Amino acid sequence: MKAICVIPARYSSTRLPGKPLKDICGKPMICRVWERASRAASVAEVIVATDDERIFQAVEKNSGRAMMTRADHKTGTDRLAEVAEHFPDADVIVNVQGDEPLIEPALIDALVAEFDADAALQMATVATELTDAVEMQNPNNVKVVVDRTGNALYFSRALIPYPRNTGKAAVFKHIGIYAYRREFLLAYAKMEPTPLEQAESLEQLRALENGFKIRVIKSSCRFVGVDTAEDLELVNEIYRREGLS
Repeated sequence: MKAICVIPARYSSTRLPGKPLKDICGKPMICRVWERASRAASVAEVIVATDDERIFQAVEKNSGRAMMTRADHKTGTDRLAEVAEHFPDADVIVNVQGDEPLIEPALIDALVAEFDADAALQMATVATELTDAVEMQNPNNVKVVVDRTGNALYFSRALIPYPRNTGKAAVFKHIGIYAYRREFLLAYAKMEPTPLEQAESLEQLRALENGFKIRVIKSSCRFVGVDTAEDLELVNEIYRREGLS
């Protein structure tokens, strides 16, 4: 089975303009993400997908691989699908966000392993347990509930499950790292937006509303997505303190 990793990256960002090119210990953030994803043993190639020449040049300059994509994509999934069309021999496409410079290569390997173990699996993602009450109430933290076989029942910006009886069920935060069977990704990108997807502004609900299962891997990995200048400072501190490169 051949797997490739794609990192969609756009220059514009509301809270942190030019985010992919922000410096992390001497290299642009997007290059740090590419480097860490490239350490995954299960992926044959790692590609940054962008519509911005500045990002393309930064990745190529730092010995990475980038691909220019169309500028009219509405979602990262659309950009991912465009890249997937160029790799007909790929079986699995892994989508790593361009603002996750602490992504664990082993997590990418774990996602790919799910497809090796289950030939019927079409889509998989990641969640981590939330314990802070304030974080649970934050609508920017997407929550997910799963069934006993590890498949998602629902994703929401609201707190799910609702804690009417406290301590009965853990709360899990969804992490926006996905893996897809290539054929499913191409079909998924062409599906019309669905009512729940539009209500919550969560694209993954489109798959559930169309009857497809999403496997959810539970992980204790550290996730520090960079959305603000404070996040960027924290990641730089972690890189310096732990000697990451």
